[in-house]
Amino acid sequence: MYAITGITGHVGGAAANTLLAQGDQIRAVVRSAAKGRPWSRRGADVAVADLADPAALADAIAGCRGAFVMLPTDLAGTDESHRRLADSIVEGVARSGVLHVVMLSSVGADLPEGTGPVRWLHQLENGLRDTGVVVTAIRSAHFQEKVVDVLPAVTGSGTFPVFGSADVEIPMVATRDVGAAVAAALEHPPLASEIVDLDPPAYTERQVAAALAAVLDRPVEVVTVPRPAWPDALRDAGVPAALAAELIELYEATDQGLLRPRGGGRRLPCTTPIEATLRELVAPRRVGA
Repeated sequence: MYAITGITGHVGGAAANTLLAQGDQIRAVVRSAAKGRPWSRRGADVAVADLADPAALADAIAGCRGAFVMLPTDLAGTDESHRRLADSIVEGVARSGVLHVVMLSSVGADLPEGTGPVRWLHQLENGLRDTGVVVTAIRSAHFQEKVVDVLPAVTGSGTFPVFGSADVEIPMVATRDVGAAVAAALEHPPLASEIVDLDPPAYTERQVAAALAAVLDRPVEVVTVPRPAWPDALRDAGVPAALAAELIELYEATDQGLLRPRGGGRRLPCTTPIEATLRELVAPRRVGA
């Protein structure tokens, strides 16, 4: 049996679906019984645990052949609260007795600072390794699904806001490919800790906007937000000040080329094109329109 945290999200859900489709048994680790019922109906075991409670997390994943863990972003959280949560996950894993853990990480997680929220994954990666458990760190690129953040602007005013350059290619991975990588890592644990660098297609933000325009069948104008206007733009979008500061550092790290593999990891090709992801994201909105 494999324990899956974050199962109600894109990556955890994709990993769980892949494992179930292959006949594996899974344990859905959820924050409430209600969130686990859809998975229970599909034959999954369910354990209720908050990642901030290391004893509960340890009980939830104990006895499993492997576990998938991830550090959720708390929109209202601080640097300190995210670091505490990372430490709680590490403690829960250490107390569980699980021998292999797959964690969702990111390109740039080899750097301790200067990467915004990615630095919390640096802490989680190293904390898990320090427990002595075998760790597979799946270092992901930007999610293709991040386009949902700008869909309201696109569908409302026809504008596609970009923080940073609109013409620099950035690797962008579909979360279905990330979930498949997680499932494969759980099923085939390595003998020693490893890093898996996902290698997806790369696109400029202008290319993403053009693909989105084709899917929506409407004009989409790329609007580059000037650097001095980033704080106000994020505030106007309702982003809390602490998170806005983290995102600004993340955008700057992207522009500086810090979020990239630097060797030492196993490269894993990911092939889902941005067009496929955009069609999936837009279809539900068309149905509800």
